[in-house]
Amino acid sequence: MKLTRYTDYAIRVMIYLGSHDAKICSIKEIADAYDISQNHLMKVVQDLAKSGFVESIRGRNGGIRLGQPPSSINLGHLLRHTEGLDDILECSVCPINTGCGMPSILHEATAAFLEVFDRYSVADMIARKEVLRALLAAA
Repeated sequence: MKLTRYTDYAIRVMIYLGSHDAKICSIKEIADAYDISQNHLMKVVQDLAKSGFVESIRGRNGGIRLGQPPSSINLGHLLRHTEGLDDILECSVCPINTGCGMPSILHEATAAFLEVFDRYSVADMIARKEVLRALLAAA
């Protein structure tokens, strides 16, 4: 399964913010570190803030930081949010969906995929903060 760029950017934001502890960071700073579009990143961050994954601070010294401790931000939950994952493929529009076994197979595959992500949190991704900060600064 291939994740969307949207999810890719969401994960990058979580890694960046998590590796910088509670420091307030800017979208520009994150976009520059990854060499990605600031406009695309802004949309992702707005959604993450609305959903509580990220806290947005307004004002002159504003920016963003994680909305929760890294250990309580589950990757499976993040993927379900950004990908809207229920099943890998939508079978309800197919005329043979009630006669073939594909819907149950796809449901099982999606559940297995998400089960792996459910075992990890942002804290797991940022366990080597010093290395991440150095890599992000060098980018």
